[in-house]
Amino acid sequence: MFATLEAVKQMPGVSITIDEVPDVPGEEVSVSGEIVQLWRPSSSAISQVGLIADESGKIKFTVWEKSDQRGVREGDRVQIKHAKKNWYQGRCSIALTYDSRIVFPERDWQWWTA
Repeated sequence: MFATLEAVKQMPGVSITIDEVPDVPGEEVSVSGEIVQLWRPSSSAISQVGLIADESGKIKFTVWEKSDQRGVREGDRVQIKHAKKNWYQGRCSIALTYDSRIVFPERDWQWWTA
């Protein structure tokens, strides 16, 4: 049963908890949580940078300008789909590329999908 659960977590698009991000094999992950902090990007190539958190922890995210993503605000509850894992100085973070997607469950709800 645990092998099946681990296999499901590795499937593209399956949302995992933030504390699982560093340990899940592969380069791509999907997470859900709240945007808890944003700060000024250090480069014009970066659209947004900040922290997303869930009940298990928090992780830095970077939205690249060329990824053409919707902007987020502190307090937004979002799903980040198909983000790329990055490692810098022993810390794991995620980056949104052109293949990634930000979903706002509370804003994007459509009556015909319920």
